[in-house]
Amino acid sequence: MQAAGNLEAQIDSYFGGIVSVLGAVLFWEVPGLGMPLVVAWLAAGSVFFTLRMAFVNVRLFRHAIDVVRGSFDNPSEPGDVSHFQALSAALSATVGLGNIAGVAVAVAVGGPGAVFWMNIAALFGMTSKFVECSLGLKYRTFDAHGAVNGGPMQYLHQGLDRMKLGGFGRVLAVVFALLCIGGSFGGGNMFQVGQSYGAVANVMPFELTKSAYGLFMVVAVGVVILGGIKSIARVADKIVPLMVGIYGAAAMYIVLHHIGDVPVAIQRIVTEAFAPISVAGGAIGVLIQGVKRAAFSNEAGVGSASIAHAAARTEEPIREGAVALLEPFIDTIVVCSMTGVVMVLTGVCEDPANAALVAAKSGAALTAVAFGSVLPWFPAVLAICVFLFAYSTMISWSYYGERCSTYLFGQRASTPYKILFLACVYVGAVSSMSNVLDFSDLMVLGMAFPNVIGLVLLSGEVRADLDTYIRKLRAGEFKRFKG
Repeated sequence: MQAAGNLEAQIDSYFGGIVSVLGAVLFWEVPGLGMPLVVAWLAAGSVFFTLRMAFVNVRLFRHAIDVVRGSFDNPSEPGDVSHFQALSAALSATVGLGNIAGVAVAVAVGGPGAVFWMNIAALFGMTSKFVECSLGLKYRTFDAHGAVNGGPMQYLHQGLDRMKLGGFGRVLAVVFALLCIGGSFGGGNMFQVGQSYGAVANVMPFELTKSAYGLFMVVAVGVVILGGIKSIARVADKIVPLMVGIYGAAAMYIVLHHIGDVPVAIQRIVTEAFAPISVAGGAIGVLIQGVKRAAFSNEAGVGSASIAHAAARTEEPIREGAVALLEPFIDTIVVCSMTGVVMVLTGVCEDPANAALVAAKSGAALTAVAFGSVLPWFPAVLAICVFLFAYSTMISWSYYGERCSTYLFGQRASTPYKILFLACVYVGAVSSMSNVLDFSDLMVLGMAFPNVIGLVLLSGEVRADLDTYIRKLRAGEFKRFKG
């Protein structure tokens, strides 16, 4: 045990130096903006794409809902999962602990106005998601076994090759894949199981050891991910509605309990959005803390979701891009806003009794206090939500990392990757290695750099495809299968 402890300390120390360097680069504040480089990079990209696509996030919103409802589902088209299942698989990776903890920290640091900026960022992020997922499906390939290969690895490589930038695209694709694999082991795995253990263990009627929880999660995750994207999608399309429904019902109950205070809360969210502390809080609480622990909550611009959407059963890339733009809306504008409004209504961040939690930026604990102020039994519900959020994130990120592994090393890398991923599940439960987790989280953020470069270069063809698709849609050229 002593040797294991020393090894963990050595690993933690080694990665600590790398984390310091990466953190200094990614969170270097852009002069004149006071905003970290990675935040400015993603924000600038989302604004550019929204203007380039002429606000497709608004124009195709209703159509996206029709597609998710199955109105255009053609079972004879190539792909592994339905539009709804692809959306659920991608959402299961994004709706995570950041929705609970990250938003609470945003309100604690920046005040109610942080909720406003969080939603503005999500609105623009919808277009980033549209662009990357349209490309993810457009450039997908199928291997000899029929498995789908899609995502940034494919469109960075093949798409830029069509632009006579093949060498550059190949470099970007390899860098992205390596970063994604590293991020899947940390932020998409060890962090999730480690954080969920604390919430679950606190409400169990018996002592739950880290080792026992780790073994349980290895089995629970293993039985799903070994079945590939079809298995992941079947689980995700049940877990996502369930976990959002449970959390949403509790939030709505609190809103109704404070119904008389809702107008004042909304007024504070809007008016305080333009107070300096709120602008800073929005950046720090959501666009920094949220990035470190949930990759900007909705991961718009990071590129990971396009790997899941590439498996959708359709031949229309723009159609799947439309489905994908719903992700930031559901993840941030719906789920994160639930947490934000509850935090403002209950006022827990302004209560002196919670000063220690605010100072420590204990987001999950603050959320538990907020919900518990009206629902005394909520810690048990929160534990269920945390478990579901963490579990769903892990099974989807395993697919992201596995696809990147097969891109780099071929199909033979699939099973070894899954075994290593399951080993990390256990390690995440029984050890801390905080610097290793921070390192992995920073790798997730790093994915945004090669991805956004490729998206900007390929945005012209996405716009051309979008214009063609909308023309056909208005002309009634697409067959509806129901609704």
